[in-house]
Amino acid sequence: MSEMLLNTARQTLLLELAEASRLPERLGEDFLTAANALIHCQGKAIVSGIGKSGHIGKKIAATLASTGTPSFFVHAAEALHGDLGMIESRDVLLFISYSGSAKELELILPRLEERGVTLLAMTGKPLSPLALAAKAVLDISVEREACPMHLAPTSSTVNTLMLGDALAMAVMQARGFNEEDFARSHPAGALGARLLNRVHHLMRKDDVPHVRIDATVMDAMLELSRTGLGMVAICDQAEQIKGIFSDGDLRRWLVAGGTLAAPVSEAMTPGGFTLNAESRAIDAKEALMKRKIAAAPVVDDSGKLVGAINLQAFYQAGII
Repeated sequence: MSEMLLNTARQTLLLELAEASRLPERLGEDFLTAANALIHCQGKAIVSGIGKSGHIGKKIAATLASTGTPSFFVHAAEALHGDLGMIESRDVLLFISYSGSAKELELILPRLEERGVTLLAMTGKPLSPLALAAKAVLDISVEREACPMHLAPTSSTVNTLMLGDALAMAVMQARGFNEEDFARSHPAGALGARLLNRVHHLMRKDDVPHVRIDATVMDAMLELSRTGLGMVAICDQAEQIKGIFSDGDLRRWLVAGGTLAAPVSEAMTPGGFTLNAESRAIDAKEALMKRKIAAAPVVDDSGKLVGAINLQAFYQAGII
């Protein structure tokens, strides 16, 4: 029994891979027409289908929507009971049907033609009513399904999914859609946290550790203890940073025989490393890691102290 299960699974995968391997050679003018229709669509990209095609269609619509092409799925049966009202002349409709002759099409196709909706077809039958009515036909035909009875849609649904992905990725690239665009449609995910957050979103704005340039080492040490970030910004009257005083600076100063009454300007690291408030959080975190420091003051574009941040703030925001 175990060997039979493994053999059937292997045969299924091999058959599906063999059918999918024929897809690249089918890409041509119709694919370009479909891609350009989506790129220049003034409305929404709408995906429709029924049965297994509908399930795959939902995924294709979701992929288009998350990669820069406003899109949603309409079930073919629901379209005949009111959802056709969602479709306008400026929209592009991608209809998926392997046979290209689903009964729903008899009523849907005339309505689409009346409204001047651009129709794209994904079908395995190039002479079907769907294919003949479409502006472009994406060929998902297979020589055989992976189903041992040659009945259940298997190889054909894999082809549909892959061709849908190919279309979405081509359109995404043509639009210049990038990582930050993707993150904006996934703000709750890890990618959103990495790419959308700026330093000013995560930094400590209140109780920022700092002392004036004329303070003593004692003053800076007390500020270190009070704020717990491991560093203190040393600022002039205009809040411009002149140096950084860290736990390490304190230890080195005391080991060298320095006194707590001495000016902090003698014990600080002049200049020091700062982060810009508008920097991407992921870039700021990597900068801290590269320099092997745990915290840094944050400045605005004029160099004025506006906050402070440590590595823990990045971890708490999911930026790992």
